[in-house]
Amino acid sequence: MTSHSLHPDTWVDQYADYLFNYAVIRVSDAEIAKDIVQETFLAGLKSAKNFKGEAAERTWLISILKRKVIDHYRKINSNKGKAEVRMTYNSSVDSDGDWLEEQVADPFSILENDGIENEELGSAIHDCISKLPKKQGQVFKMKTIQGISTEDICNELEINPSNLWVMIHRSRTALMDCLNQNWFNI
Repeated sequence: MTSHSLHPDTWVDQYADYLFNYAVIRVSDAEIAKDIVQETFLAGLKSAKNFKGEAAERTWLISILKRKVIDHYRKINSNKGKAEVRMTYNSSVDSDGDWLEEQVADPFSILENDGIENEELGSAIHDCISKLPKKQGQVFKMKTIQGISTEDICNELEINPSNLWVMIHRSRTALMDCLNQNWFNI
């Protein structure tokens, strides 16, 4: 296989599960995620002539998928869509919730060991989140991972904004301590 070759006939078998998992985490809806993956494959076919082979085939498809997720949120004009745009295109901005994403190795790098490291770090992060007190973990996931607004979280969990931010701060501190013990010092 040359570096400029695409093999669309193998995309579904090789990449569908990975792309679906990536999308469903970002849109929190399996049906929408399936649609976005299908749109990604279609866009890949339409723009195959533009593939220069500068990245791995999966990396190229992920970049298309990222744009499709952003487009989805633009269509519904949500805050999470704006956050996705900010994280994807301007990660140098210091904003709440992005610190964790910036700590994870780039899962789309074509370097051989990055995939292994990212999978191990992802497992370490999930393990550390599961060790948080239940409500702290719930608040952290809702705010940082799912991008739910402070007001919506406070209403749903019947807490005030001060309590929410204390829980977020404690969660971040506990997660960094846990990651320092279980990942960074390996």
